[in-house]
Formats: sequence, C-alpha cells, structure tokens
Amino acid sequence: MDTNLRKRIRAGDHDAFGELFDAYARSVYNHAFRLTGEWSTADDVVSLTFLEAWRLRERLDEEGGSPRPWLLGIATNVTRNVRRAARRHAAALARLPRDERDDTVRDFADEVAERLDDAAQLAVVRTAVSRLRRAEREVLALCVWSGLDYRAAADALGVPVGTVRSRLSRARIKLAKHLKSGELPGSRGQMRSDRTTAVGPLREGNR
Repeated sequence: MDTNLRKRIRAGDHDAFGELFDAYARSVYNHAFRLTGEWSTADDVVSLTFLEAWRLRERLDEEGGSPRPWLLGIATNVTRNVRRAARRHAAALARLPRDERDDTVRDFADEVAERLDDAAQLAVVRTAVSRLRRAEREVLALCVWSGLDYRAAADALGVPVGTVRSRLSRARIKLAKHLKSGELPGSRGQMRSDRTTAVGPLREGNR
C-alpha cells in the first residue's frame, strides 16, 4: 500500500477505504473462518472488522508495508468478542425455562445447534486445532495459514516476538501429538483434501 493511500484512509477518504476492503476482505474472511469454523460467523467478523478499522483508521501508520497484519489483528480481537458474546447469549438462553421460550427463541436455538453440528463435521485438522488454547490457535492462524512472519504476527496480536515463537512451537507440538496418537478420525488422504476444502488454503500471499 502506498503512503498516499494510507494518508487518505487516515483522513477518512471513503474511496480509499473501499480499496482497502476490496484488497483484504477475503484475507480477513479466511482468517475469521479458521478461528471460528463457521461461515456465517466469519461473515459477521468481516463486517465488524472493517467497521472497527474505520473507527481506528487514525492508528494506521502513514508509512509502512501491507496493512494486512493490522487488519488481521483487529479481526482476531473482533472474533474474541463475537465468541464471548455468543457464549453469554447461549448461557442466558440455557437459563430460561422452556415454557418462557417463544418460537423465535426456539428457532434461533435450533439454528445455533445446527451450526455447531456442522462445525463438528469439519476436517481432521480443524478437530486437532480446536484442542489448542485460543492464543495458540490465533498464532497458528496468523503464521501458518495467513503466512505472517513472527514480527508481523506479534504486531497484530500486540505481544512480543518471543511469545509468538513459543506459542507457535507449543501449537505444533500439540498438533503433532494429536495426529500421532490416532485419536482423530480420517485418513491422511482425507486430511490433505480437507485442509483446502474445510479450512481454506493453508497459506495466502503476503499482500
């Protein structure tokens, strides 16, 4: 991204922000899906990410390379908030007596259950990744799937480079352990196929 475009975004130029969206919406979507495993939630995260990016546009440095790490960092925080809100809603729903739930609430609950069932059917790799701690999943998504280097991932998450390295190392060890243990269903051939169909491309270009 050239310096002029960065300055236009910081100044609130809607056309410039539209160019930012066109260039990176797919990357944000892929990242969100890899963290959530849910297509509809990933859509919501994309919308919220760019709304938040617009609100925080003055924090974008006037000079620098790709704004992708900045956007993925925002998307990571948005995903945390979305999942936290979903857990609170589900907990509140569970506390309601059944006779107090109207048809709309029941329909919504059924829809959530269906989405969770769909997520449970994702690829072997997603099953293994789901067993990682949230911080390890985020680093794995940024460094392995989105192709950020350690420094860019550290900037995106607001943590030291050493923390990124250690989290990624732990994630790799745990994944290897899960796959080696044979606890996960599916053959190696299935795993290779699902890595592209269920979780998207493992790496994206560094735009």
